[in-house]
Amino acid sequence: MAAASTTKISWRLQEFEAHSSSVSCLAVGKSSGRLMATGGEDCRVNIWAVSKANCIMSLTGHKNPVECVQFNMSEEQVVAGSQSGSIRVWDLEAAKILRTLMGHKSNITSLGFHPFGDFLASSSMDTNIKLWDVRRKGYVFRYKGHTQAVRSLAFSPDGKWLASASDDCTVKLWDLTQGKTITEFKSHTAAVNIVQFHPNEYLLASGSSDRTIKLWDLEKFTVIGSLEGDTSPVRCILFSPDGSCLYSGATDSLRVFGWEPDRCFDVVPVGWGKVSDLAVCNQQLIGVSHQLSSVSSYVVDLKRVRKSGGSVIQGIIQDNQPLTEPKDPKGSALRKNYERPTTTCSSQRVKQSSDADRRSPEGERRSPSEDEAEEKLSSAEIHNAEDFKEIFQPKNVISRTPPKISEPFPAPPEDETVLAIGRQMKDVASPFPDKQQSALDSAVSMNDLSIVVDILNIINLQPTLWKLDNCTTILPQIDKLLQSKYESYMQTGCTSLKLIMKHFWMLISDTLMAAPSVGVDISREERHQKCRACCKQLKNLSNIVKNKAEQVGRHGSTFKELQLLMAPLDDSL
Repeated sequence: MAAASTTKISWRLQEFEAHSSSVSCLAVGKSSGRLMATGGEDCRVNIWAVSKANCIMSLTGHKNPVECVQFNMSEEQVVAGSQSGSIRVWDLEAAKILRTLMGHKSNITSLGFHPFGDFLASSSMDTNIKLWDVRRKGYVFRYKGHTQAVRSLAFSPDGKWLASASDDCTVKLWDLTQGKTITEFKSHTAAVNIVQFHPNEYLLASGSSDRTIKLWDLEKFTVIGSLEGDTSPVRCILFSPDGSCLYSGATDSLRVFGWEPDRCFDVVPVGWGKVSDLAVCNQQLIGVSHQLSSVSSYVVDLKRVRKSGGSVIQGIIQDNQPLTEPKDPKGSALRKNYERPTTTCSSQRVKQSSDADRRSPEGERRSPSEDEAEEKLSSAEIHNAEDFKEIFQPKNVISRTPPKISEPFPAPPEDETVLAIGRQMKDVASPFPDKQQSALDSAVSMNDLSIVVDILNIINLQPTLWKLDNCTTILPQIDKLLQSKYESYMQTGCTSLKLIMKHFWMLISDTLMAAPSVGVDISREERHQKCRACCKQLKNLSNIVKNKAEQVGRHGSTFKELQLLMAPLDDSL
């Protein structure tokens, strides 16, 4: 059993229905990697243990769908922002509403707690950033400067700076104590979706829809790296706890990057679809994603992931090769580190400047009776008293014994059949076509789509492994994947279908339209038969794609792209 569990690099931990309607956002507690908050269109915030499908607590009070959630550093508080612009903060230990904050005029897009003090930052579709003191009503400052929606906020480890990323393709760095912009970074060519500070050094990372991650030196205010290789917009990044590498949660894969020089250490297939948040604990990376009303959590064993070596990035990620160390190292040894203050942020004075407005008039106009009425509507319903007591109550008592340290999540045991498939998955990367086809046939015979998805996630990253024989086996499975209720399955199916159209459609079309040969040509006849079967299956898939292209939202746009790619099928024989 122990030996079986070591064969997995990544696995799904849980999948469960999280809300009565669609899930709109979720967050993992970064300190423990064990606590998760979800926000839904049902206007609720639900609290979960990452490894369990039972809701611990349900927080009510918002009158509009919840758009954004975030834990504080100690995971004793959670904040949620709604579609209307209202923000609510709950005390999880006391199981009650702590504060209702009003001030934004449209959807809340990002939230972040200060690392030490009682401050909270929020951003919105209204382009404004607001700094709140959770102990008081109304905001402390409003920071203006972005011209489009702000998508991500992050406080520096020393609590002195705030970074913001926006749809206007810029990253801004704000001085909290001076209340003004320090600098603006403009190298991205599309919306910037996420910003993260390095845990120790004066370094900032930003991920964009231009499919790159930029690294910024915060002493010289220059770009020192551009990490490429993601095949979709970058929305989820996280520095390792020691700051030695950067994790990027891409669609159905995890990429591990280094810089100075820019390089990719590893690419790990993970079936999480579009991952929403990442955390690291016990040498494991926890990734969470949502699709409709369900939430999935995944684990990557970081002990089995490469975090050094790698190849220098030159436009695209190369295969892993020994890396010659630069003769003139210009990185961490010379870069300044953050100094954590000995006092909390609440003791620091926050000054006003031309970039920041003073305290919120909206907050001052609200009467105590209005606030009390709002907070009476908010409640914390404990659904699982046992888990609530285990997670939150020990923090309220003094204990003479050391706190319990969480254990790593165990990999699921595998039976001999699954282990056999696992061994055959190595054959997928084999240069021998017979071994590749044998592995695919074995996976299909299992009648388990999750195994098919695992294999497709490997060969989708290496298009050169595809053969025409593979297409005849895979196309019927793509039919099932495109109609699956799981987003990750649909995404894998779409990626495989795109690869088949790009690499094989011309071969299929030319073979079917070629004039009959004279005499007996068995190999040509076999190829013609395979191409005819592929064409028939592709026409069936084209109808599915056309129907799904009419959907609204990101799924619709993905299928619209596929529909354009499959347009030649309408003119085929």
